[in-house]
Amino acid sequence: MGGESTTGTAPGGGGGPAGGRAGQLLSGVAVALGLALFVGGFGWGALVYRPYTVPTGSMAPTIDAGDRVLAERVDGDDVRRGDVVVFKDATWADAPVLKRVVAVGGDTVACCTDGKLTVNGQPVDEPYLPAGESAEAADFPAVTVPEGRIFLLGDERHSSLDSTAHLTDAASGTVARDAVTGRVDAVVWPMDGTLEPPSGFAELGALSEPGPIRTVVALIVAGAVLVLAGAAYGPVAKGVAARGAARRRGQEPARVG
Repeated sequence: MGGESTTGTAPGGGGGPAGGRAGQLLSGVAVALGLALFVGGFGWGALVYRPYTVPTGSMAPTIDAGDRVLAERVDGDDVRRGDVVVFKDATWADAPVLKRVVAVGGDTVACCTDGKLTVNGQPVDEPYLPAGESAEAADFPAVTVPEGRIFLLGDERHSSLDSTAHLTDAASGTVARDAVTGRVDAVVWPMDGTLEPPSGFAELGALSEPGPIRTVVALIVAGAVLVLAGAAYGPVAKGVAARGAARRRGQEPARVG
């Protein structure tokens, strides 16, 4: 017999071609599903929401000058007390205006009683007002809102040109519901998140339900994670396989025939 020496190779483990093909398939599915969720989330958001940049501080501290907000496209009939809405009324301005609805058709609104706004004689808690400021900054006599119209105030009552600045108009400062183009759901720049529910108006009637912003964001984030995970599978799998092969080569002894 000769004295040749040979190096033996152990049989392959579970990372063979079948396992690799399955991993590549799952990777492709993850990328495809992730793209669908990502694009679908953005598409849904574009259909439901419209972005606005707020030019003034009349809604501070809820929304500051320069903030970027997302307003859900809603019909004026869906507007309720406490909503922050975007509307356009030629008697107010030539551009969209953003204010908070404090009374709707049939309500009688006045300010102030013991430093609070009243709607139908009910004092309203307004935690969104600037710290240390009372609603009395916008003191005004009782106004009965006509059906189909709304009465609006800014959260920064000292500087807001709102319904109180239009009390001598024919509509007593009210705005038609159909002038509303959107309801603000979130401040996206800076990332302050969704607006707090206007709980002070709850005793006067149902509040508006939040829009689908959280679901939209969840779809976009989940889609991005799936795309990144799926795209990373190939390089990661190759790296793991290479390290495993190197480790096996270093552990296998030479056999002498």
